[in-house]
Amino acid sequence: MITTVERRYSLDEYRVIEEKAEGRSEYRDGEIVPMPGGSLNHSRISGNIFAFLKFLLRDTQFEPINSDLRLWIPEHKRGVYPDVMVFEGEPQLNENRTDEVLNPILIVEVLSPSTADYDRQSKFRMYRSIPSFCEYLLVEQDEPFIEKYSKQSQGWLLSDFNDLEKSISLESVGVELPMAEIYRGVIFD
Repeated sequence: MITTVERRYSLDEYRVIEEKAEGRSEYRDGEIVPMPGGSLNHSRISGNIFAFLKFLLRDTQFEPINSDLRLWIPEHKRGVYPDVMVFEGEPQLNENRTDEVLNPILIVEVLSPSTADYDRQSKFRMYRSIPSFCEYLLVEQDEPFIEKYSKQSQGWLLSDFNDLEKSISLESVGVELPMAEIYRGVIFD
């Protein structure tokens, strides 16, 4: 029987590799996991959400950020790249790094077949360890369907949306996000 040795990386090693890498990878407590590439629908949806929130939240205390910025989850020793994050006030930097933040209030993930289960389960559980985090959108890319989780005093409340004529109320930032804007330009098979 042949055993393989799994290479573990320190956080500093990961950061050096990530700064030079052509693609992005998540850091999972010593493991570096390459992220899959996105589809045209994935890019359109995440771009639509970011652009619409950027417009709606201009001149407010809220700031949307796209997937170029890494979210550090200290309790789980994870570095991840959500599709869209929104911050109230200044994003809190991890160890004064300009490429890692700690305190989003809203996170959006556009689901891919290879990541949907991870986004719904393990990743959501890790996100819930972030004290500021209070709203989560999971957006399907192959059909108009969105799950919204809102933090309540008794736990997380799930609402789902599948009508392109409706809007999603984002309580964390006080705006309505029209389903038609989320899926603008998206072609369903």
